[in-house]
This record gives sequence, structure tokens and C-alpha cells, in this order.
Amino acid sequence: MSKPKIRVGRSPIHGKGLFAAAPIAEGEVLGHLRTRAARQDGPYVLWLDDGRGREVLCDFRYINHHPEPNVAYYDDLTVVALRDIEPGEELVHHYGDEWEDA
Repeated sequence: MSKPKIRVGRSPIHGKGLFAAAPIAEGEVLGHLRTRAARQDGPYVLWLDDGRGREVLCDFRYINHHPEPNVAYYDDLTVVALRDIEPGEELVHHYGDEWEDA
């Protein structure tokens, strides 16, 4: 079994965060979100462009918001590195401009 590339830890952004445990290359697929349908908003609910809510059930739920993301969720719910990420660096995703205004 290979060494995990990510780990959960205390985040300076908010509560828990997801961090690189090893170097991650730009374009690397880190995994696939494990989700279930959600009918209302909650702390780990991801709202898709088609209006469907998905509660994230795996460690990817700890990816915090940042206006300068280093990972992205793709339409097929894979998580991909947008640039090279160093060990210890927090994985962050831009949730959207409307989220920042809330």
C-alpha cells in the first residue's frame, strides 16, 4: 500500500483542514468525492451547478475555502491539483464568489 498523499489536521483557516502529506503534482487526481443526496444545506454539503446538494462523506469534506485554490472539484466529483502542492500545505478550493459574500 502506498503512503497516503493527504491527511486531516487543524486548519488556520477554519476548524479541520486537509493537508498534503507528500508532494502532489499539478494535474494529479487525489480521489473521488464519496457523497449522498442532501435536501438541505449543512456543514459538508456541496451544491452542484444543477442545484443538487451532495453531502460529502469522506475526508475531502475538510477542504476549506480560499480565493486562491490549489485543488478543484470536477464535474465527475474528482478532486484534482491545480498546481504543485508541497507537503504540509493545506488543500483549498474556491467555493464561489457568492459564498464569499455570505
